[in-house]
Amino acid sequence: MTGLQAAGRSDINLSEKQIVLTRNGLKRVQDELHQLQTIRRHEVTENIRAAKDLGDVTENSEYETAKTEQAFLEGQISELKGIIGAALIIDEADIRTDEVSIGSVVKVHDLENDEEWEYTVVGSYEADPEEDRISNESPIGEALFARKPGDTIEIKVPAGTVHYRIISIRRPDA
Repeated sequence: MTGLQAAGRSDINLSEKQIVLTRNGLKRVQDELHQLQTIRRHEVTENIRAAKDLGDVTENSEYETAKTEQAFLEGQISELKGIIGAALIIDEADIRTDEVSIGSVVKVHDLENDEEWEYTVVGSYEADPEEDRISNESPIGEALFARKPGDTIEIKVPAGTVHYRIISIRRPDA
C-alpha cells in the first residue's frame, strides 16, 4: 500500500503489525534510535565499566542497576527498530485536502464554546494531545476521519459530547 492509498482512503485495512507514521514522525523515531544507539549506549557502557571497577560484581548493586539499564536500553532500541521496520509512511504530498485522513491538519469550530481548534490526525504512535496531534483511533480522530469541510460532527469524549464543524483541511507545513 502506498502513502497515497493510506492517506487518501477511509477504508484502509492495516495489519496489526503496521504502524502509520508521517515522514516527520519517522524522522523523530530515527533520531531517537540514533541517540539511543550512540549517546545512551555509550553512557550505559561507561556505567557498567565504572560499576565493575568497584569490585566483585556478585554483590554489587551499582553493577546490577547498570546491567538492568542496559537491558532496558536494548529493549527500547529493539522496539524502535521494529517500529521503523513495520512503518507505513504517509507522504505529506499525498495527503488529500478534500476529506480528513491520516496526516491531515483539520481546523474545527467548537459549536458549544465558539472556539476554533486545529488538530493534526496521525497514527497512534505519533499522537501527542498536548501538541494537538490526535490519533486516528481516538474518539475525535475516528469522528473526523473521512469527513469533509462543512461537515458537522458529534463526538462522545470522556468529558461528555462535543459538536464540531470542520472549517478546513490542509497538509502539514513543511
